[in-house]
Amino acid sequence: MIQRIQTLYLLIVTALVTVTLFTRLAWFGGSGEEFSLYAFALKSADGEELYSAVYLGILLVLAAVLPLVTVFLYRKRMLQIRLCVVEMVLLLGSALMEGIYYYLGCRVVAELSQSAHGMQATIVLPVVGLLFAWLSVRAIFRDELLVRSTDRIR
Repeated sequence: MIQRIQTLYLLIVTALVTVTLFTRLAWFGGSGEEFSLYAFALKSADGEELYSAVYLGILLVLAAVLPLVTVFLYRKRMLQIRLCVVEMVLLLGSALMEGIYYYLGCRVVAELSQSAHGMQATIVLPVVGLLFAWLSVRAIFRDELLVRSTDRIR
């Protein structure tokens, strides 16, 4: 199980999404106020929640758990491929949700004078995870083709 390259890819996806869950995704500032976008909320500097981003948080939690489940289904390769495709959809959806919440944060600070905003590097981690999920699909499919070719020889 651990010697397969797709297992490493799936563990990398889990690590990337977990980092995204627990770090700041973007910052916004203006008029002496500072706001931060996290996976579950847009918060002010004193911890007050301005917008709830629960849907983004739920998508990221599902995207963090699904690759771990997929790793242990190594005997059912076609199911693994399907779950990896679901993982890719979840990662794409979370990247879109991050963009939406970033836009909402920009709208909050646009009303303030001297507004500024920026993204942290962690905001692109779901897109990087999407790449590794795609690589794991390719590796699982190669394993399936190898198993089918050996069955033909018998």
